[in-house]
Amino acid sequence: MKASLRTVRLELTEPLRISRSTMAARDAVWLTVEHEGLRGHGEAVTSVYYGLDAATLQRHFGEVRLSRFTTPEQALEALREGKSAPGDDTPAAVTAAVESALLDLVGKRAGVPVHRLLGTSATPVAATARTIGITSAHQAAAEARRLAARGFRIVKVKAGTPDPEDDIERVRAIRAAAPAVRLLLDPNGAWSTAQARELLPRFAELGVEAVEQPVAPGDPEAFGNLAEWSPVPLIADEDAVDLADARRLAGRVHGINVKLAKCGGVHAALRIAGLLAGSGTELMLGCLTASTLGIAPAVHLADRARWTDLDGHLLLARDPWSGIGGADGVVRTSGRPGLGVEERRRRSEEVGHEDVA
Repeated sequence: MKASLRTVRLELTEPLRISRSTMAARDAVWLTVEHEGLRGHGEAVTSVYYGLDAATLQRHFGEVRLSRFTTPEQALEALREGKSAPGDDTPAAVTAAVESALLDLVGKRAGVPVHRLLGTSATPVAATARTIGITSAHQAAAEARRLAARGFRIVKVKAGTPDPEDDIERVRAIRAAAPAVRLLLDPNGAWSTAQARELLPRFAELGVEAVEQPVAPGDPEAFGNLAEWSPVPLIADEDAVDLADARRLAGRVHGINVKLAKCGGVHAALRIAGLLAGSGTELMLGCLTASTLGIAPAVHLADRARWTDLDGHLLLARDPWSGIGGADGVVRTSGRPGLGVEERRRRSEEVGHEDVA
């Protein structure tokens, strides 16, 4: 098998502000694995929060020696067993992208979509949330009205401003502008426990369906206690990175946001889903801002989630890939073999290319 990397710049349509940062663009590193004339693709994106820049991603990709495997099926099995990564320091985002490329290639070789490889016969289809960043109440209301007109039934509102009343005002304006949409709220850990206890009842009164990571990560016991008291369901995100985190929180919180780039890929997500089954804690599928290529593997799992938040590709000024929809508020797999995605005509956003062993 031959593997190669390409690095591209992903520009957002407009900067996305959350409680801890504002982002206007990020780099994506694409892995292509080729075997017997077929190619599989995966994507990892840079992240300041997870300490990943393009050079770091490229270095770790280079350490995954896929050439030592005879077939992609063999490499995929080794990845599932934890044998294809060179060490414990391999970022989860790299493991997830390698798995994506192998699943894409194995699916193409078998002539079936990835979700069939994972045991789901029906084409996964799910209503996805669409994120509205921290902005003025007027702008947020206009955006919510536009999204509802396009078919979006779920809106996720970023929160965590220095003055919580700004968040209240923004949610109230969105509710008035789009009264039929379901509302999720995400402060990205910006509140203290005292603030959360003051604010959660107020957001419940505004019809917020669930709140992601209201308090800073690092104290799952306190988070569990808050969830037990909360009048609105609480979903762990930054506090729930991997299977061990999910085990600590299962049955203590109402939901866990599983992102392939933080847990290590599709099969890691399936292990978390299996752990949560019957625990009273439900699965949310989330994502980083990424292209369709980076979002697609999670779409093949969409039938397993209570909440789906797979809109990262919809935030881009230009998505270099196609194949999962979403512009109408619904993500779906295409039914084509593998991930079912296709690259659009290449443009000048590409900033690097190299072969890796």
